[in-house]
Amino acid sequence: MNQLTDSYGRKIEYVRISVTDRCDLRCAYCMPVGFKDYREPAGWLHFDEIVRLASILSAHGTRRIRLTGGEPLLRKNLPDLVARLRDEANIPDVSVSTNAVRLPRFAKALKEAGLARVNISLDSLDREKIAKICGRDVLPQILAGIDAALEADLRPVKINMVLMPGVNDMEVEDMFNFCRERGLTLRMIETMPIGDTGRKTGTVSLQPVMAKLREEHGLIPVMIPLGGGPARYWQTPDGKTQIGFITPISDHFCETCNRVRLSVDGTIYLCLGQEARIEMRDLLRQHPDDDRPILDALRQGIEQKPWQHDFLQTPEKIVRFMSQTGG
Repeated sequence: MNQLTDSYGRKIEYVRISVTDRCDLRCAYCMPVGFKDYREPAGWLHFDEIVRLASILSAHGTRRIRLTGGEPLLRKNLPDLVARLRDEANIPDVSVSTNAVRLPRFAKALKEAGLARVNISLDSLDREKIAKICGRDVLPQILAGIDAALEADLRPVKINMVLMPGVNDMEVEDMFNFCRERGLTLRMIETMPIGDTGRKTGTVSLQPVMAKLREEHGLIPVMIPLGGGPARYWQTPDGKTQIGFITPISDHFCETCNRVRLSVDGTIYLCLGQEARIEMRDLLRQHPDDDRPILDALRQGIEQKPWQHDFLQTPEKIVRFMSQTGG
């Protein structure tokens, strides 16, 4: 196997694939209110194209795929794609990031298709606050989705909490206790200034949050093999509760970045904080029976993966927003 590696020696083992740019919520840090500039489905990658590209990536070192959006459960027949990624593309670790609103309908089918686990966005336990953050009154549906994921044994169920100044940064202890009581893994995330929407949200540094939780709960560092993403994990002394911190602003992890993102229109973004990209859709459609041009483009493009983001130096640089990039 000839591993796909960038010019800094980082092996690309993890790909996040957006299966739709559409979402049934409007979270403040992800998508602008009233946004309607969706890609046309004709421009979306078909499942055959996604599986083909995943197969090429798998043959050259990719071991993990996370399906994202928008909201991936809006994409019709998503369990079929999960099964094909595992069986045809030989991806051993397939997971999904979701707002959980539709999980009660799909959790069992996703598990039966071979989905490993889910990451669920939950930024507050306050119903009115969730309605304001998400643009809809959906806290009961999200909680039902969490229950459905647990019942379907999509474990570990990871809760993603994006800390926003003056919005939910006072709820850290409540969220930690909520996750501890239910056997969930909490992941706290610093807001990234992607697009005008992300910049307006503001960022809370997780460094003091991490220090406080470590002191109050005696947290100890731990390695969690599942996921392969950027979170740095700690756990309670009894080993029953884990919490991860994703700190792209206060303590970036660019030197260990092993991932790229494939958008729904076939663009591979090599870095969240840079515009470097590889356009794959036309290549896939122009060469339906020859994988060599696809692999050549991947090799040449990934060699250009930037060393790190420029969020601190030039936060205004990225004009796209998170739902267009793919989670």
